[in-house]
Amino acid sequence: MNTTEFLNIASLIVPDRVAIVFEGARYTYAELKSRVNRLANALAGLGVGEGDRVAVLQVNTNEHVELCFAAAQLDAVYAPLNFRARADELSFMVEDAQPKVLVAGSRYVGMVDSFKGNLDSAPRLVSLEEPAEGWEFYDDMVATAPEEERFPQGDGADLTVLLFTSGTTSLPKGVMLSHDSFSSYILSNVSPVDPDDEERNILTVPLYHIAGMQTVMSSIYGGRTLIIQRQFDPKGWMELVETERANRAVMVPTMLKMLIDHDDFHDHDLSSLNIVTYGAAPMPFEVIKRAIQELPGVHFINAFGQTETAATITMLPPEDHILEGTEEEIERKLRRLTSVGKPLDDVDVRIVDDDANPVADGEVGEIVASGPRLMKGYWNQEEATSETFRGGWLYTGDLGYMDEDGYIYLAGRSKDFIKRGGEMISPEEVEQVLHSHQAIEEAAIIGVPDIDWGERVRAVVVLKDGQTAQDDEIIEYCRQRLASFKKPESVVFVSELPRNPMGKVLKRLLREEYDEPILG
Repeated sequence: MNTTEFLNIASLIVPDRVAIVFEGARYTYAELKSRVNRLANALAGLGVGEGDRVAVLQVNTNEHVELCFAAAQLDAVYAPLNFRARADELSFMVEDAQPKVLVAGSRYVGMVDSFKGNLDSAPRLVSLEEPAEGWEFYDDMVATAPEEERFPQGDGADLTVLLFTSGTTSLPKGVMLSHDSFSSYILSNVSPVDPDDEERNILTVPLYHIAGMQTVMSSIYGGRTLIIQRQFDPKGWMELVETERANRAVMVPTMLKMLIDHDDFHDHDLSSLNIVTYGAAPMPFEVIKRAIQELPGVHFINAFGQTETAATITMLPPEDHILEGTEEEIERKLRRLTSVGKPLDDVDVRIVDDDANPVADGEVGEIVASGPRLMKGYWNQEEATSETFRGGWLYTGDLGYMDEDGYIYLAGRSKDFIKRGGEMISPEEVEQVLHSHQAIEEAAIIGVPDIDWGERVRAVVVLKDGQTAQDDEIIEYCRQRLASFKKPESVVFVSELPRNPMGKVLKRLLREEYDEPILG
């Protein structure tokens, strides 16, 4: 199914429903459809056609949604870029994608101007928010273009979105996602537009991330009102939920923690919230447990996936977040809160060993996936694509194990797993124990090279404000709760952990900074 149909259907069934709310502006589905049609014609006037890339460098705005669907009308490819990236990273992504058109917010125009002369390709430049010298102006393009609709000729297997990975361990890789990448998930897991059922979805995760893209696609297909926040800040988020009566939200763990820790958290009416989906980084057990208590009317969903899988491949549903029942049932649910749930119906998920054989329940292996919505491959990187796709399976690089009931538990990234004296240690298992310590705000586990043991375990710890703890106390705390070989043998105290924009700890940086040998 071509993703243009998501907007076409919603605009026919609920034309007068508000589709987008952004900083005081409101656009109905009919108005959004009209703007997309005009924009598609304007982009065609700039030479955009089948297979051409339309790159966008901007925080979350309504124009992102318009550009995504306008590009699809032209059988072109929408390529949102990481607005937090450095100039050299952005230059690389633009050179790699070679877009026909590059659209940028006013704060990024100067950055683009600084490197555009070094590009082999010369994209047409379009500014957002205000005119810029040497650039076309977006508002003028939409206002003056004809409104007749253009119809794509491609099919579901064609490329429609190019998302660049974060590049935390190397240069960013472009992940190629087809129309089927989105429609396979959405048709299987999202309720279609209903004229009698109106939902409001707040969007705060960035649109260069797969979670943001899936939120947009799901909202448009479901005929929901999409409430867009430029960038997440907890106070603004609570005000938007309260004033717009948002029903759904997608958050990363750091967002949820910032929210429930905020001084004004209890001063806002968040009772309209019905569903909060979280993911993109491991959720500390204590954070989700507290969130369940603080937001009693909310149904929580843990969604696990990655850009290469076009978002969610496993899900821990709301019923597993309801901590009710017998003592045995509650204990089982508490344990499952540390899992990422079960595979979704539209994708096949397995855990395999180094020889690609399925492992037994409880045994750690690599999580692999197969199905119609996986990425088409990495843009311009055939070798990386062949390394990731093997035997029809996508190797995620995430390690995990499955319990006897089919729930999957993460054990860390394959490159982060620690091998100490022949024993395999899951960083996430140790981190969960550290997060339960009353003095610890957050923690990360890394392996330190050792001539005798191969690797030894080091904890990098951030203490809560006003709290104190000694390294030997933390080591003993872990020893009492873990097998002895898994406990940290060294503790480093820091003020904060380095993270990427989606909240994932950059362990590569920690390993580089804290790689001194552990003595004794």
